[in-house]
Amino acid sequence: MEGKKDLKKEIWKDNPLDSLKTAILEAIKTAYPGLGYEYEEINLDIPPDPKMGDFGFSCFELAKKIRDNPAKISNNLSEKIKPTKFIDKVCTSGPFLNFFLKNEIFISDIINHILFQKESYGRINLGNGKGIMIEYSAPNTNKPQHLGHVRNNTIGMALSNILEKAGFRVYRVNLVNDRGIHISKSMIAYKLWGNGKTPESEGKKGDHFVGDYYVLFEQKAKKDPVLLKEAQELLIKWENGDKDVVNLWRKMNNWVYEGFDETYRRLGCKFDKIYYESDTYKLGKDIVFKALKEGHCYKDSKGDIVIDLRDRGLEKKVLLRKDGTSVYITQDIGTTVMKFNDFNIERSIFVVASEQKYHFKVLFNVLDIFGYEWAKNCFHLGYGMVYLPEGKMKSREGKVVDADNLMDELHQLAKNEIMKRNRNIHGEELEKIAESIGIGAIKYFLLKVHPLKDIFFNPEESISFEGTTGPYVQYTHARISSVMRMGGNKINESPDYSLMTTPEEIQLSKLLAKFPDIVFESASSYNISRVANYLFNVAKAFNKFYHDHSILNAGNKKLTAGRVNLCKASLIVLKEGLKLLGIEPLEKM
Repeated sequence: MEGKKDLKKEIWKDNPLDSLKTAILEAIKTAYPGLGYEYEEINLDIPPDPKMGDFGFSCFELAKKIRDNPAKISNNLSEKIKPTKFIDKVCTSGPFLNFFLKNEIFISDIINHILFQKESYGRINLGNGKGIMIEYSAPNTNKPQHLGHVRNNTIGMALSNILEKAGFRVYRVNLVNDRGIHISKSMIAYKLWGNGKTPESEGKKGDHFVGDYYVLFEQKAKKDPVLLKEAQELLIKWENGDKDVVNLWRKMNNWVYEGFDETYRRLGCKFDKIYYESDTYKLGKDIVFKALKEGHCYKDSKGDIVIDLRDRGLEKKVLLRKDGTSVYITQDIGTTVMKFNDFNIERSIFVVASEQKYHFKVLFNVLDIFGYEWAKNCFHLGYGMVYLPEGKMKSREGKVVDADNLMDELHQLAKNEIMKRNRNIHGEELEKIAESIGIGAIKYFLLKVHPLKDIFFNPEESISFEGTTGPYVQYTHARISSVMRMGGNKINESPDYSLMTTPEEIQLSKLLAKFPDIVFESASSYNISRVANYLFNVAKAFNKFYHDHSILNAGNKKLTAGRVNLCKASLIVLKEGLKLLGIEPLEKM
């Protein structure tokens, strides 16, 4: 960030909430000079009851800095708040400083602000163009992607979009785990029982075809332990460049990549660069050997190259086996160094399941010991498990919810729901809308929960057009689009916002004003669920307004014009918010 003043100017410029935040900050500076409280630390909440105020500021965080009673601080600040064109009055409620607005001016300014900025609304300059890399997906080439990968991809895509909206130069990368013992297992099974079959001959996606042989290996290996030894020997042959082994490896991986591409296409998943473990592990080896010469690690009595991390609260870690074969961390060392060499980035975020938390602590400490200053700018964004009615997913025995099958199931559920609601949609249009709703339902269900929390995924619940779901938000967007088609786009009358005095109009306007704050908070904390839940609240507020008030036939042309503009502003926020989550904003459902 170039400076706090610039940050304030770029993020909340011309937003009506700037007036409130500035008033609070000036009061803090007057009451507690020299404290160093910053503009972006001021978070405004909407009280649950409008009788408590339109916006509230909690003094709890401020109290921690000042080490004083938050209620006392609230009273102190209320006496020093200077009037603005938006603020009608200020009152306190314990530790909360509550603002009552001049709603006519506020509604007018926020709607005009959004309509002027259009798709730029919510765009902030938190990143100031700095490079940041998001590594996500990381599939293995021995099986198709499953629901856990879908959560990974969904988080990675949404976080990338949010950080771009927040002013960062985002690089999306994927690390494909295309080598190792798990790949060798599929290869052994195919050699023994493949009989020259191909995905085409069996009518299967390539990743499913190869995955079947991985499952077959695990089943056979339970009865024949020799198979595991054969897989280990095959891995050594691969690392030594055995021509036949490499050719089989390349052929089977290409089958898998063709399948992955189809899965990624349906999810809308794109990458600026794809790294392959088979390319990066060699660099990892070279770096480990260099570190050995420099004394950062050592050879133990077994001949393994080891680093001792006990002085950092961790354990000893093998970096390279005595036979020269790499371990999981070897390629991660190589990949991370390669990423910082390839791109001008100041931070690299690894979207990987929370189960790998310790691994990344080790990796970042190893890179730091090896002398890479940017190691402190590496961050592991973990996420919880995804559970289903049958329990935790398992891939070794084939008991896993496959990503493709899940998308097919949600597509069909969405299709059934559409046909119940709108018999005028059919054919190719029906299939396209069902696909958008089905994929959107999956994404929203996975994103509405904090990344670190486990999720119990319920397909039927996720596809519902009611409640905290993707289809509910998409349906609200489609509903507003319908209002525009039915006449909203033909309104030429100038609005009179002084006529918009209902609680529903005021509440919706307040929520729309929060969008830049939500982008800021989500980008700062990497918590995508803030955006997802905010969109639900906007959709809910709009539907309350829609049900309680006439829009196109308000009885007054200037009131109709004002309400239509409120619809347009809501449409912009919902559209931009859904795009951040990677969900298609539909105009018809």
